[in-house]
Amino acid sequence: MENPSGFLSEFYISFWIPTAVFTVALVIKLPSIIRLWRDPLLRAVGALLLLACAVFVFCAPSTIARVNRLTGVPNIAAPWCYSLITAFCGSCLLLLITWRDGRSAAARRAKRWVVSGYSGVIVALWVLFLLADAPAERLRDLDTYYATTPFMREEILLYLLAHAVACLITCRLIRDWVRAEGPDPWLRRGLRLLGAGYLLNLVFAAAKLSAVGARWCGRDVDWLSTDLAPPVAAVSAILVAVGFVLPHAGQYLHDRRRVRLAHRELRPLYRLLRAASGEGVPFVLRATPELRLTRRETFIRDVLLVLGRHLDAGLGRRAYAAALGLGHPPERARALAAAVSILDAVERRAAVPGPAGPAAGTDTAGLLREIGAVSRALRCPADLAAVRAAAVPAEAVTVPE
Repeated sequence: MENPSGFLSEFYISFWIPTAVFTVALVIKLPSIIRLWRDPLLRAVGALLLLACAVFVFCAPSTIARVNRLTGVPNIAAPWCYSLITAFCGSCLLLLITWRDGRSAAARRAKRWVVSGYSGVIVALWVLFLLADAPAERLRDLDTYYATTPFMREEILLYLLAHAVACLITCRLIRDWVRAEGPDPWLRRGLRLLGAGYLLNLVFAAAKLSAVGARWCGRDVDWLSTDLAPPVAAVSAILVAVGFVLPHAGQYLHDRRRVRLAHRELRPLYRLLRAASGEGVPFVLRATPELRLTRRETFIRDVLLVLGRHLDAGLGRRAYAAALGLGHPPERARALAAAVSILDAVERRAAVPGPAGPAAGTDTAGLLREIGAVSRALRCPADLAAVRAAAVPAEAVTVPE
């Protein structure tokens, strides 16, 4: 088979790209981690993202060369990088166990096993390196170059197996979780990206193990380790980083969009009541969308309470019956009737500014609960005109544009 290393080299992805992605993910999560430091889940997320950044920083060939040069020990970056990868794998398992069921006794036992097992692997990696003889510095192909060297051979196999086992277990946990009923849509999307990322991690481990195994058999397929595995690891890291951030960022953007839509939905009713009262909500430059929505809702309810003295309960009942007669469903009919009542009250207040006292049975509380539906009804002047004309045939109907 022709060596595909030249073809694969065209798809080289710098290790600094996934480092940047993980850094952005960490920056997004950091405020929540600091604010809720006692939350073990957030601490686990922070540790994992920090370890992921460290893995790609220290596994970059330029960083490997600097570490070797600064310490004066050839290839000492190898056990350091292997330790970071192993710690990252263990952190992934700890995070998923904590994320899904971190408070149960079974979860606590599983976390103890993970910590003890992967800590033991890290210790063994350093012991094996101290026993090995690896004088020739290798920046990109150390796994295959020393695949048959005593103790280095065992070290390389140990870290790859630990990585593969962690990815297999993680994929299984993610698959079971995605199939469960619990996750919300954003969490489900994030889990699917995590699953794809860890599947690619398995491809990375398989490529490395295949290249090492081929060396044991006297064959040379080093391109699997040096040219295929690195870009696979980079793409995997990007998917994992996005998978961790997506549930948080997606829910945040969803909530922000919902607040903005609710704020815009109240605009017709706000404008009507602002014109009726002669004042509005003062503009605050640094107000958050949530605060602007709260201030607009409060203003509308305050004005409606004052306007309640001018509401005509009889008109409201006739408008509701008229809306039903025109074919509107009950919920829509109630909103149209309330809008007609408010328009009539605004005109009454403008004509007779003094106190009027509400008619018996006026449901001001109902209006306060349904301001969103009433505001939507004000966006349909044709429907309002038809309902108002049917409710008060002899009255000249005027509906604001």
